[in-house]
Parts: sequence; structure tokens; C-alpha cells
Amino acid sequence: MKLLRITCMILIIAALSGGCSARSNSEPGQAASVYLQNKGSDTMVNLALAWAERYQSTHPEVTIAVTGGGSGTGLASLANNTVDLANASRKIKDEELAQASAAGADPQEFVVARDAIAVIVHPDNPVENLTLEQIALIYRGEISNWLEVGGEDRPIVRLSRETNSGTHVYFLEEVVRLGNSEDKSIFSPQTLLLPSSEGIIAEVSDNPNAIGYDGLGYVTDHVKMVAVARSAGAPYVRPSVATVNDGSYPIARDLYMYTRSAPQGTLKTYLDWIFSAEAQQIVGDLGFVPVKQVTP
Repeated sequence: MKLLRITCMILIIAALSGGCSARSNSEPGQAASVYLQNKGSDTMVNLALAWAERYQSTHPEVTIAVTGGGSGTGLASLANNTVDLANASRKIKDEELAQASAAGADPQEFVVARDAIAVIVHPDNPVENLTLEQIALIYRGEISNWLEVGGEDRPIVRLSRETNSGTHVYFLEEVVRLGNSEDKSIFSPQTLLLPSSEGIIAEVSDNPNAIGYDGLGYVTDHVKMVAVARSAGAPYVRPSVATVNDGSYPIARDLYMYTRSAPQGTLKTYLDWIFSAEAQQIVGDLGFVPVKQVTP
């Protein structure tokens, strides 16, 4: 799947005081301008940027500042009232919800897209298929050589996102721990933590021994996606829009936006637009899965 990449980050700095919600800034005689601050998941940053660019092209009175930093960073900023919208590639945690509530917020959740987490290796790696259990054992450090999973006699180099990443949290809970809330397994200490989705792709494309994971929307032709089976004997499935929609790919998740309270005004109008056919078409164009059916 060819990814439409957006490499230019929009950095907008507004000298504003007080709360952050959809603030206006205009001079007498000029049309009012509204600033929205949107921060969080690195998985979603390209999608959020594409939405912001498209929306601003038809709503010049609105300026939307989009930055990444990870799901945890975005949700903390929401609690601190420094952003209008927090992007997250996982659900808000109980402790984050408590923190936000203590700060006077009532976070509202919106599922804006779906995503598959692709398990990726170097194109020269002969391994094509892995079960969820094999992936878990690799990342726990219990499998350390590609020979153990049908590959060549080479050490496995494990790559992961950093701990503030929603993708890291999801992969830990649903893959490393196999969805068992009682399991306290952690990533092997030899796992290399990288700060960005692009960093995972770049490292796997350069290292024949590496294994990594990334949102489907970030996967390029420079890496190979492994087909994943839920268990031994189950079918091996590669991630795609179709296999997320039909439920056959086992590592898929919702992508979220959170507001500090029930959205109103420009913020609500923007969120309503995100669920429109135009905005959901962008979801599909970037390799994610629309939450609403888009008619060609």
C-alpha cells in the first residue's frame, strides 16, 4: 500500500493567555480568526495534518496547529488545558481520566479512524509469517534468533516506540501480553526504543536483523509486512484496509480524538467535518481505515 506522506509539519505559535479552548484573535474591522491546538499521537500526526490543511483551505478564518509527541503527551496537555484536541492511538487510561477530572475537565471521546499495527522486517528477511505468540516471545526476549522462527541464523534486533507512545502501550497489552490483563510481561531490556514511527521504518529498512511494528499508514515499500496468525494453525493474514474491516487481521485498533468537554462552536464544527465523506476519504488515502463508509 503506497502511503501519501506528509512531511511538512505546521508550527503555529500564538501568544495567548488563559484557557485554550477555540480562541479568537482579531483586530477591529478584520474577520475573526480562531486557533485550535491539536496534539498527541505520532501515529495520527500525518492524518491530523492532512485534515487541518484541507479544512483550513475552505475555512481561512480557522488556524489549526498540529504537533505530535505521543498519545500520553497529548492527553496530559488536554488535562492541563493547553490543547483543544488530543490525538490518541489508544483509549484514555483511568489515571489520565482522573487527572483530567481533578483539573476540571470532562474528556469526551471520538473514534475518528481505525488502524492496523503492522509487524515489519527487512525485505531480505526470509520470514513471511509469525503467530501472535511468536511475536510476543520475540519481544519478551524468549526468542532471540531468527532461526527459531524459520529464518536464518541471525540475532533478532527488537525495535519499539517509546513508552509515551499509544502504539507502544497497545502493542504491550495486546501483543506482548496477548491481551491478558493479568500478565505482567514487559519488553525485553534489549529492545531499542525509538522516538518516532518514521524512525522505526528507517531502522528496519537498514537492518536485516531487525523487527519492528508501526501503524499501517506509515509502512513503506522499504520494509516487509509479516503475515500474522492469531494462533498456531490459524490463517496468516497481512494488514490492509480490507482485513481490518473484516476482522481477520489480529492487531487492529481504534484511533481517537479527545476534547476537554463537550465540543462547541468551531471545535464542534471541525469534529463534525472529520466524520464527513471528504475527511474520511483522507483517512483511506493515508492508509488508515475510515470509520464511516466512503462512497467512491
